[in-house]
Amino acid sequence: MPRDGNELETTIRRVLDACADCDTCRPLMDESCLLFPELYRLYDREKAHGRVVSQDELRRLSELCNLCGLCPCADIRTDVIRSKAAWVRANGMPLPVRLLADVQRFGRLGALAPRVLNRVLACAPVRRAIKKVAGIHPQRRLPPLPGENFFEWARRRGLDQAPGQGPKIAYFAGCTAGYLFPEVARAAVAVMGHNGIAVFFPPQQCCGMPTLLEGDDETTFRRVRANLETLLERVQAGFEIVCSCPTCGYLMKVLLRERAFYAEAYQRAVGAGADEIKVPNASAPGDGFVRLKKSMYRKILSDDGYFAALDPLKRIALAEKVFDLGEYLERLDHQKRLNTDFDELKGRMVYYAPCHQREQGIGSPYEALLARIPGLAVVRVGGAMDCCGMGGSLGYKESFHEKSIALGRPLMEKIQAAAPEAIVTDCLSCRLQFQQLLAHPVHHPLEILARAYKAANSDG
Repeated sequence: MPRDGNELETTIRRVLDACADCDTCRPLMDESCLLFPELYRLYDREKAHGRVVSQDELRRLSELCNLCGLCPCADIRTDVIRSKAAWVRANGMPLPVRLLADVQRFGRLGALAPRVLNRVLACAPVRRAIKKVAGIHPQRRLPPLPGENFFEWARRRGLDQAPGQGPKIAYFAGCTAGYLFPEVARAAVAVMGHNGIAVFFPPQQCCGMPTLLEGDDETTFRRVRANLETLLERVQAGFEIVCSCPTCGYLMKVLLRERAFYAEAYQRAVGAGADEIKVPNASAPGDGFVRLKKSMYRKILSDDGYFAALDPLKRIALAEKVFDLGEYLERLDHQKRLNTDFDELKGRMVYYAPCHQREQGIGSPYEALLARIPGLAVVRVGGAMDCCGMGGSLGYKESFHEKSIALGRPLMEKIQAAAPEAIVTDCLSCRLQFQQLLAHPVHHPLEILARAYKAANSDG
């Protein structure tokens, strides 16, 4: 019997009962999520036949959440992750899951001898054995490791040294751009350079999302704390933080700040009255706050999110200074500071705005930026509830692979129907899924922008 007491069962059972009582997501999430259809199936079976949902079934239910952020209730997502964490605290994390979840460790180990490791993985029997040990589905392709990762490249070019005067940003590259697709991070540096902005590469840990997804509280909090302190030091030194990975941005801008405004420390900082909760709202009249009666809402509105153990004022301070790179470039454009000296790039592409980008509430900045490039036709594909299904490292798991493909199939069909020459998306997890399932080249918007700048300046 798993040694998790009742915490797993009570937490995920609370999710099941709350969602079934509300029922909003029954039609809303029927095709864009793995968790909710199974949740309703189990609940309906229990009500119709009296067969109580077992602990094993609740455990498997929690495994279906890939934290895409599309469901409307943050409390539900938090409880699902807490149920995973309860299991891990009581039973430990199986080695294959730990290997897959720790993208940072994998990237750092791979950087020691990438060419040797690529040759080893090219040997089919060895590759099959490694996949079996790591719990990777036999059909899931492994991306080759680059000869030089971005972090090595950045240090070699002195980007780890803070620049002097002038426009500057601190760049949070993330693990996938840092270790697997350094061409994306290099493109970010190039685009900034064409706009006269110096790039500083500060010390950084994994954002924490891969380990968060698997319920590894200890590793997640250790890395998030380190990033929180390091990046806030850069904010205090006058830097704005930018990231090119929407998942990193989603964690730092959305998940980290969730419910922090309800903390007593924040309420004191904004001068809330004794029987008042002040909730920020940019559209509210006066000073930009909605005021609620504390006596009525204190039990509902409290700082009890996943990251509640961290200083709420620090969480808010970082979240307000982190920008998606597309969002940052769009702001430059609005300020008439964006270099739009693009050369013609002929092509017909589709752009997919990934889940974690959409959930930041920043619109779709890359679409407008790409539209500025002469000769390039880019059409958006995928609706508000479409998901590629990859879920980061989850898509590699043997138990999740087939579900991942089924979840992403509607989006793949839409892309195929558009018959593009290439796919553009800012999520490198989506890139891995597209490369797995489709034959089209896949690019980050920054790679396209950097190419357009390079073409425009090729004679310079």
